[in-house]
Order: sequence, then C-alpha cells, then structure tokens
Amino acid sequence: MHDYVIVGAGSAGCVLAARLSEDPSVSVCLIEAGSADESEDIHIPARFGENFRTHYDWDYDTHEEPFLDRRRVYLPRGRVLGGTSSINAMLYLRSNQVDYDGWRQPGWSYRELLPYFRRSEDNERGASEYHGVGGPLAVSDGRSRNPMAAAFVAAAQQAGHPYNDDFNGPAQDGFGFFQVTQRDGRRCSTADAFLHPAMSRPNLTVELDFQVHRVLVEHGRATGVIGRRHGEEVTIRAGREVVLCAGAYNSPQLLMLSGIGPADHLSDLGIPVVVDQPQVGRNLQDHPLIPVIFTHSQPVSLLIAEEPESLRQYQEEGRGPLTSNGPECGGFVRTRAGLPAPDVAFFTGPLMFADSGLSIPTAHAITYGPLVLAPQSRGSVTLLSANPTTKPKIEHRYFSEPADMETAVAGLRIGLDIARQRAMDPYTETFHEPPASESDADLRTYVRRYTHSIFHGSGTCAMGTVVDSELRVMGVEGLRVADVSVMPTVGRGAPNASAIMIGERAADLVRDGRAPALAHAQAVRSGS
Repeated sequence: MHDYVIVGAGSAGCVLAARLSEDPSVSVCLIEAGSADESEDIHIPARFGENFRTHYDWDYDTHEEPFLDRRRVYLPRGRVLGGTSSINAMLYLRSNQVDYDGWRQPGWSYRELLPYFRRSEDNERGASEYHGVGGPLAVSDGRSRNPMAAAFVAAAQQAGHPYNDDFNGPAQDGFGFFQVTQRDGRRCSTADAFLHPAMSRPNLTVELDFQVHRVLVEHGRATGVIGRRHGEEVTIRAGREVVLCAGAYNSPQLLMLSGIGPADHLSDLGIPVVVDQPQVGRNLQDHPLIPVIFTHSQPVSLLIAEEPESLRQYQEEGRGPLTSNGPECGGFVRTRAGLPAPDVAFFTGPLMFADSGLSIPTAHAITYGPLVLAPQSRGSVTLLSANPTTKPKIEHRYFSEPADMETAVAGLRIGLDIARQRAMDPYTETFHEPPASESDADLRTYVRRYTHSIFHGSGTCAMGTVVDSELRVMGVEGLRVADVSVMPTVGRGAPNASAIMIGERAADLVRDGRAPALAHAQAVRSGS
C-alpha cells in the first residue's frame, strides 16, 4: 500500500509526484500507461511530430465533427513519461488573467496562482514580478529564430499590431516570440524537470506500462486502482488518496469506468453506478486552429533541419533548426472592440504543417493561423464500451456555436492582412489550398474544411461541477482530479503551463488535507 496513488505521469502528474515525495514520511506511487521517455525524437525539439501516432501517443481522434464537414480531427496525447509535455510544441503560455479570475473558484484567482507559476520556473530571463528562477522547469527563449518567424512578427507590426516581449507578463496583446520549455536547446518536459531528479527517492515508486482500468471505490471512498500490466491484472492500494492526472480525455473516462458519471449512460453499458454525476465528461473545450500555409522557394524551412550543418549546429552549439519548437512566434489580438482580452491567437511555424501535422512536408513553407481563444462551443467525452481498453468517444463539436465561426473568420481576415505586408513578401509566393475567395461564405467553407485541433482539450471534470475548488471529486472521499480537465474554461494560453501550475497547487492542497487522510490511513492499518 502507498499513501498516495497518482494516475498519469504527464504534465501535472510528474509535478505532483515530485512535490509530494519531497516529504520522506509519505509514500507515493505514480502510474503511467506508457513507457520511459528514452527516444531522441522526444528530446530534440524539431522532431516532436515524429512521435505522433507512435506508441508514445494515445492516438485519439474526434468522432465525426458535424460542423467540420463530418471530418474526424486528430488529437495526439502523450502516452509516455512526461505525458503530452514530452510530445508537444513546448510553448510556455499561461492563460490571461481574466481566465483564471473568471473561474470564480476560491484559491484560483490569477494573483493567487502567480506564485505557483513562479515556483516552477527557472526562467533564463531572470526573476521578476511575473517570473521565477531556481525552479525545476527550464523556460527559455527559442534558439532557432527562423527568419520566417522574424518576418512574421515584423509583418504583424507593419499591419498595425503592437510588439509584445513577454506574453506571460503584464499584457497579452501583440506579436512576438514565444518562450519555450527547453534547456540548452533540448526539450524540458515535466519528466525531465520534476520526475527524473526525484526518481532515486525511496518513497517514490513509478510504475510503467500499467494501464489503469478503474478506481476502486469502497464504502464511498477511493482506496486504490485496478489495471493491467504486461497482461496481468494488478491492484494498487492507496491509504490516503487517489489522484487522477490522466488528462481531459482519460480522466473522465476513468471516472465513468469507476461508476462516477451520468447514471443513464453508465447503466446503458452495464457499469454499476457509484455516483450519479451528469457533468463528468461534459464541458469539453479546445482551441480550433485554421491553418494558413504559404509555400516558397527560400531554403529556410525545417526541411533543412536534418542537413549536416543543422546537425552540427545542434550538436555543438545547441542551436539551429533542430531546436525549433514549431510555433516559434505569434500573437494575440482582439477581433472587435469591447472585449476584455484577446479572442484570437496566431501560432506561426517555419514548416508546412498540413493535415494536423500528419502529412509529410513537400515544400519550404510557413504555416500560421488564427485559433479561437475563448470558444463558446462545448463537446463531450463518453464511453463506447465498458471495456476499459476501448478508446473513449470524443466529440468536440467545434463551431457548434455560430459566434465561434464569426471569430474564426475575423481572425482569418487578420491573418490574410498580415500575409500582404512587405516583410512577408519572400515567404508568400504560393497560397497552399487557398479559399475560393475572401467572401464570408468562402472563408466559412475554408474554416470548415481545414480547421484542426491545436491539441488543447480541457474542461471535462470542471471545478464547480465535478470537483470542488480543492480538486476533490464530489460524492467520493479520497479521490481528486488534478489536470487540465478541472479547468472550467480552456483559457487564452497553451494549457501545458496551466497543467504544471495545477500540479503545483494540487500538491499544496493534498498536503493541506493530510490530517483527515492520515487519520483514515491509520484506521485502515489498524483494522478499525
């Protein structure tokens, strides 16, 4: 038996396991369905797409999306130590202050959360009101600085948008270069930053290749998990708490497999109902991105990343194309007056990123596009079977709310205006698969045809409906969720930064709740 059992060694789970195991008097078990993060394709930034649809990826897709011409949309999720922080684009982008304040959850305002962000950080720019140094997580300026990225930022300024030197600082609006979770030009996942330095602790156990099938709930309390490892069913007991850190798709799936979810849905599948909780799996959100791709003849895209000079530059200097995280730069804009914060962002990368990154680039290109930052559309995660190895049914329902389409079209127009600026002239020779025209109707058709996920699924175990402000699952003792599924809204950022913050905050919440959990554990051990 362990004091704490954490399910999912991803962006939040690695943080939580490392922080809890700092106390040598408690035992922590961290369970990961995937394997160790040993592949160089994980650690070399520009190769992040090489991990898509491999054994490091849960390889999810949405159900047919009714407002995207019934296309299925690819949703990569990390199935490896570090979780999605081991296969993502390494952006370090917090949400806007209005997002955290808008959750209206005690302890989760922006000012209350800022110390958690700062505690994690080792920012190469140094300490400030908004940034920390000395934390486990390396946050750095990008080392690639592709000329197309510089051109895009210059073009945005030519189009009348301000420059922003720090999107995690006092203001989010404007265009500039993103900071990334890298150290010396290599990926710094939460496994790198938090978990690996803690692995030698005798009170921390890490179980790999162990897929949890359900939480064991006895007499209204979570007492462990049941799953399979190498074909064998295994039960791991928790004396104090079970914490799900399995992400926006897998955390609600595990709750439902454990009998915690919509009673009618569970009953239809023959799953005994432990808690009728209709909001489990609801409120699913994402940032839909509408890609704009221009091909050109300039030999500067990531097609050169594996050439001898690029390899030498990476190996000897920790710089060059192989350090590129993909979206090196971008910006945040408001498409209309009166908004409290930006409603569109641009992520810009020096490569042809087509078909959700699943197609092989065929030309030098730049890809950028607006993504809808505060979508009103909501989807869901449900079960297709009581078999825990069946992938969940994911329906994002992108653009089910017409306002999101209007925001996308407005953002697309801003992006096309940036493309016309002088700084972009060398890189906009050919519009790859352009809209038929720039009419509203043709731009909507373009949005429906090419939108893909930017892989920011969130919100399916939200605070206030599924978990309380201390991340405790309502109706079950000794069970929490701590990942991006608890965020009531997806926020105007890249959720990995928020996931790390949630791991930090969860560690404090678990420690603060230690007294009642300890009393329960002592009762269990004494047989009372």
